[in-house]
Amino acid sequence: MADAALRLTTLAEELLGAPLPVRIRAWDGSESGPPDAPTLIIRNRRALRRLLWKPGELGLARAWVAGEMDVDGDLYALLDRLAGLIWERGADAKDAVHPVRDPLMRAAARGLIQIAGPWPPPAPPPEEIRRRQGALHTKRRDKAAISHHYDVGNDFYELVLGPSMVYSCAYWDSGPGFSLEDAQRDKLDLICRKLALKEGVRLLDVGCGWGSMAIHAAREYGARVTGITLSKEQAAYARKRIAEEGLTDRIEIRVQDYRDVRDGPYDAISSIGMAEHVGSVQYRQYADDLYALLRPGGRLLNHQIARRPEKDEGEYRIDEFIDAYVFPDGELAPLGRTVATLEEAGFEVRDVESIREHYALTLRRWVTNLEEHWAEAVRSTSAGRARVWRLYMAASALSFEHNKIGVNQVLAVRTPESGASGMPPRARVWGR
Repeated sequence: MADAALRLTTLAEELLGAPLPVRIRAWDGSESGPPDAPTLIIRNRRALRRLLWKPGELGLARAWVAGEMDVDGDLYALLDRLAGLIWERGADAKDAVHPVRDPLMRAAARGLIQIAGPWPPPAPPPEEIRRRQGALHTKRRDKAAISHHYDVGNDFYELVLGPSMVYSCAYWDSGPGFSLEDAQRDKLDLICRKLALKEGVRLLDVGCGWGSMAIHAAREYGARVTGITLSKEQAAYARKRIAEEGLTDRIEIRVQDYRDVRDGPYDAISSIGMAEHVGSVQYRQYADDLYALLRPGGRLLNHQIARRPEKDEGEYRIDEFIDAYVFPDGELAPLGRTVATLEEAGFEVRDVESIREHYALTLRRWVTNLEEHWAEAVRSTSAGRARVWRLYMAASALSFEHNKIGVNQVLAVRTPESGASGMPPRARVWGR
């Protein structure tokens, strides 16, 4: 008699001490759990073996990426119900269970072994990055990390991001009914206005992506732009777009590390969704280098995802799933730490704008794009990669909605000794 789902539900509820908030459908056709709940589909016993050998988030992620787990129903609703069990990262959640010592965990493991069999786990899916060696955030290691994330095919990113080809939080100034392309245009325009761009201004765009910011700044404001990226695929795509726009005389795209830029001073610097790759061990150098590249009175716009502070910052750990499948070596810092480091480097921070809710809207649009073009996305990369992105973006949308993470635009000035910052007397008056 098919009863795998019931046995799994019983094991989970014994461990949690509470009803399981989702329904389970097992490989033998059995189902168990609340009938009106989103359904977690376990297609193969291999998923359980992954959990036995790697309990928690990474084991679940491997099963998801391999196609051994799926969802029937609303993915957001399922992740929201599971978040408190798996993805919560507060100190209380971390300390709640000790797998080796806790008898409930030992009993659950024995129960899983009976269902799944005590065989070795399957190899990780090919989309998982290999274990890295050596010091964090060397130039070579950063280049490899960027390549893993961005050099997966421009066709794939076109499907997910849409025509704007902007891979950062949009700005929904006109409300959620606006198109994604309109919201991305408004974000780029807001940054240009915060930086006071105008004809002939020299702009350095750090982490220029597929060239959208550079194109907007040059075409709409007459700026002369240098864009840098570590991704060869991004650079080639950006150069093609720039040529098609007739802006090759105004924009230069380089495959270059920010630590190697030596042709300052620039009048303005934009860093949009790039600083998350820098890492805590290099962040002060990042701030120092950008400060040195600006002329006195020049402005920096740092657009960056932030996490909530830990009670003990020494307890912060990079998210296992994101580190293994999405952003290798990526680190998030609390907003206060970012602002402090910029000021320690000499900047005067003049404005901080939180746009957390805007990123949740953006991510939901990206997920919709991916789901609507699923077959094309799989053909352009792999089924596993497409599943990585669907899970990553949906879970991230919920994290922004629940204030687990945020995103901020920090506007800073290299204020000269005279104290004349060149800023408007009232904040948030961003003239054109």
